[in-house]
Amino acid sequence: MKLWPRQLSPRTLGAQLVVVAATAVIVSNAAVGIWFATTEERMNESYITGRLVQRAVDAATLLAGIVAREREAAVKTMSSGPWHFRLVYGKPVDHPMTDEEARYAARARAMLPVAKQKLPVSVSIYKGLLPATGPDIPRSGMIVEVTLPVVRKTQLVAQFSRPAPQPWPLEVIVAGLVAVLTTSVAAAFVARRIARPISQLGAAATEAAEGGQAPRVPEEGPDDVRRAARAFNRMTDRVSRTLESQRQLLIAVGHDLRTPITAMRINSEFIEDDDIRDGIQKNLEELQELTEAVLSAGRGAGGEKMRKIDLAALIESLCTDLDEMGQPVSWSAHAAAPLKCRPNEIRRAVRNLIQNAVAYGNRADVCLAEAPDRYDIVVEDEGPGIPEKDRSRVFEPFVRLDESRSAETGGKGLGLTLVKAIAEGHGGHIALENRPERGLRARFTLPREPVDA
Repeated sequence: MKLWPRQLSPRTLGAQLVVVAATAVIVSNAAVGIWFATTEERMNESYITGRLVQRAVDAATLLAGIVAREREAAVKTMSSGPWHFRLVYGKPVDHPMTDEEARYAARARAMLPVAKQKLPVSVSIYKGLLPATGPDIPRSGMIVEVTLPVVRKTQLVAQFSRPAPQPWPLEVIVAGLVAVLTTSVAAAFVARRIARPISQLGAAATEAAEGGQAPRVPEEGPDDVRRAARAFNRMTDRVSRTLESQRQLLIAVGHDLRTPITAMRINSEFIEDDDIRDGIQKNLEELQELTEAVLSAGRGAGGEKMRKIDLAALIESLCTDLDEMGQPVSWSAHAAAPLKCRPNEIRRAVRNLIQNAVAYGNRADVCLAEAPDRYDIVVEDEGPGIPEKDRSRVFEPFVRLDESRSAETGGKGLGLTLVKAIAEGHGGHIALENRPERGLRARFTLPREPVDA
């Protein structure tokens, strides 16, 4: 059974630490306060009852030495505040007493003169709502009544009324609130020192998992958190160096392949057999295309200069060209979308996305969405989509999920690698998601303020 609605539960480490600390202070203060209040109440009851017994005995002894006609006046004089005395005449009437009342009665009897210790003595303790016992006696709280012999056939009834316990004073409540506030501030300070580095570490790890360049995490906070941040920074530095080495290797291999490919193409011209010559030249052309794709993927953002264009017009022109070539491409018209970018790279990236959609999803529906800080180029198809576990792999070089495809139908596995490199070179990113109805949605995001690279 859930005792607390999930939507109301604190979700962050800082909020949970503050709530736990404040709750602990409230519970501990309440427990201590209740314990002290209960203990003090019991002690007060015992002390006050004992004092009442003593005073009642003193009053009975005093009245025994006063002439009978002056006793009523003396009783009225002694009655004030919570104390009330009255005289009862006639034969004493015994009534049953509890163990506590019997103990106080025995104490009172022991205080009397020896001659009166055999006479009846009774004590009655009333708690809660009481019947009216006199004009000045309240009807709530606690009333202790002691009946003692004064002289023969005359008894003194002494009553003490104690009001009901009052609630905790305002000072106690204010002190508790101050303690909770102070503890919450201290817990928030500690939580900030712990949670902030952890949040930054989580954000950086998420960025790295999504394929972006993970920022360095500040190495601050407690020792454990600092060590984790330092290890994460070392890991990201090593990964960055490894990726850069791979990129440089791709570029070097691509450059080195150009020379022998050119020489082989020239030498192939001297082959007399037309079929053999055509086959070799076709293979060389495929190898040349692969080499250029490797170079493009390795460079990512090339040497093209940034310039301002109309992004909507560029995409519309590309879709029109592909449509005229018989490709099933549709474009949703959009107002002018000014953007500073490398237009040839953007055109190449969008073309790759459209060609992938047509090749694997039967058609490509292209539209442009915008937000105050970015543009989203969205390409949707009607294919089977990509399993979630494979969506990050498709951006790796030479990865093709359908291994049965040939180079003619499946490409060389560098299209999405190049798209990712171009997006990150402009400070944007590329994301893939399966559509609920069917098909894949590619979202190519570009910031309105480009990152110069």
